[in-house]
Amino acid sequence: MSFYWPAYNELAWTEELLADPAEYEYEAGFYVELIKGTAKGDTPRTLLHLGSGAGMHDCVFKRHFTVTGVDLSPGMLEKARAKNPDVQYHKGDMRSIRLGQKFDAVAIPDSTDYLVTRDDLYRAVNTAVEHLKAGGVLLVTAKPKETFQNNNFSYTGEKDGLHLTLLENNYINPYRHDTYEAVFVYLIRQQGELTIHTDHHVLGLFSKRTWEQAFRDAGLDMQEKKLHGVYERYIIDGGSYPLTVFAGIKK
Repeated sequence: MSFYWPAYNELAWTEELLADPAEYEYEAGFYVELIKGTAKGDTPRTLLHLGSGAGMHDCVFKRHFTVTGVDLSPGMLEKARAKNPDVQYHKGDMRSIRLGQKFDAVAIPDSTDYLVTRDDLYRAVNTAVEHLKAGGVLLVTAKPKETFQNNNFSYTGEKDGLHLTLLENNYINPYRHDTYEAVFVYLIRQQGELTIHTDHHVLGLFSKRTWEQAFRDAGLDMQEKKLHGVYERYIIDGGSYPLTVFAGIKK
């Protein structure tokens, strides 16, 4: 799989222009409560965030945990470090990185789509487990194949004479098993001048049974919760975008 995506490097700056802080408060708050509610014994104090992106979730996570972040894209890491100087970030691949530390919780809330094969999925879950203390919590946000559907999204932002529109198309390609495509079109207008950028990602799309098996094989007891209302308002012509959040305990 490709390790370089313009959306997460030279276009990483668009994240802040499009992000709604209130939306991240709601989503990340949901994850915090689930982690604390799932944990056995003492309240979790340390969190490893795999696929930490531009650090938007960490703005909330760090109020509750000592956070360590891992991401593969230099552009996103630059934004995250600037936003959260009190968080330690590492450049690395969630399928293989080993930090030599144990955490009370590991979260993968926003990047499991980039696990394109079942081997990728199993390796990422094993990475998480390797970094968990006994009794620690793994939280993963997924889009199971059973509930996923084709959708088109529109996001906009404006600041200091710059106007940005991002159009995203999600498409389940029937010729590529266990994947879907996300195509991004950026319309950037600065002082009235238009530039257009595109990015194409092939992403993993697995059944709920596959997710459950990955957790079982890693020795995790698992529960699941539904998360609604994060992306629905961006869908063009209506639609739904349910997220399934899996939480597992390391035995």
